[in-house]
Amino acid sequence: MSCFIGKYADELIKTAKYIATPGKGILAADESTGTIGKRLASINVENIESNRQALRELLFTSPGALEYLSGVILFEETLYQKTRDGKPFVDVLTENNVIPGIKVDKGIVELAGTNGETTTQGLDSLGARCQQYYKAGARFAKWRAVLKIGATEPSELAIQQNAQGLARYAIICQENGLVPIVEPEILTDGTHDINKCAAATETVLAAVYKALNDHHVLLEGTLLKPNMVTPGSDSPKVAPEVIAECTVTALRRTVPAAVPGIVFLSGGQSEEEATLNLNAMNKLEVLKPWTLSFSFGRALQQSTIKKWAGKKENVPAAQAPFLARCKANSEATLGKYGGAAPADAAASESLHVKDYKY
Repeated sequence: MSCFIGKYADELIKTAKYIATPGKGILAADESTGTIGKRLASINVENIESNRQALRELLFTSPGALEYLSGVILFEETLYQKTRDGKPFVDVLTENNVIPGIKVDKGIVELAGTNGETTTQGLDSLGARCQQYYKAGARFAKWRAVLKIGATEPSELAIQQNAQGLARYAIICQENGLVPIVEPEILTDGTHDINKCAAATETVLAAVYKALNDHHVLLEGTLLKPNMVTPGSDSPKVAPEVIAECTVTALRRTVPAAVPGIVFLSGGQSEEEATLNLNAMNKLEVLKPWTLSFSFGRALQQSTIKKWAGKKENVPAAQAPFLARCKANSEATLGKYGGAAPADAAASESLHVKDYKY
């Protein structure tokens, strides 16, 4: 038996395929309490549950936006929250054909014996937690592994530890009915060029898929959430067409065709950069056996958060740029984005944060 076929197999395959629907993508609204606190602090809003709930409600109830989404990743607190009118967020999403997902990792810790490399916590009690999340309405999960590029990084130890962690997480999720999003993020921090990022990305993805195979993960019931292949944050920028070619080449060399969809993280790119790069990938005329889509957090929310500023009267104005970004990225998944999203200064702001944690 090359992969695990459990009682949820058909459901997992159906869910993963739906999330990978061309023209749709994922909103990553799974910021931890600490991370969303930084977002709120940037607009001078207190980090309390009612304000966190208000921001998520603003996003989930934006008129027209959910038609461009197939999934939303939630933080545990958000999974159980309701609108001001008492409607569970899970119901708001499912009634609009958007699948609720859940962040299940417990953050990163330093990997002893390395130069500041990390591994991800959260495998303890993961099965029991997945059962509870499934009962609450979640149907997919996310686990972020983090690697970095340096003189000798990513090290073989970090690559293998993170690949094994992702594989163990993935099979535990599948045993409990959740589609695992496999996220091996290579940080953009550094002065390296795009070729070094491409090489690291290929090496990491090859190790991840070897581990997934070793753990008998049903690939048809998974999604991949990788970084785009870009130059380091302290290196000169390159055109979207170059990023597209390097990224798709790395993926074609490492990601099996059995995987239904690849949903990119934005990795600190500006809203507009992330959309243009995704669009360029989908315009490439090479064989791409998987859907190429988005799982953006900051790159869907930055303009909206600034417009909202924590004020109820600003909600309609803040929902407009969120709709615009969702629509723009939907078009980018089809290679049809013309750069026509309404101009907003925040859309061009770099969202890079060194050694990003959440």
